[in-house]
Amino acid sequence: MNIRETLAKYAQYRVTIRELNSLSNRQLSDLGISRADIKTVARTASF
Repeated sequence: MNIRETLAKYAQYRVTIRELNSLSNRQLSDLGISRADIKTVARTASF
């Protein structure tokens, strides 16, 4: 994996975190995600 791919994946990770953080607790619950799981979910989705 080169630096461009790494930076692109990190950028996607940050976008995913931002989007999930913008959801209400109810919306997150509907998706089966807790606030404590946001970073793990973003990491799994991005990397």
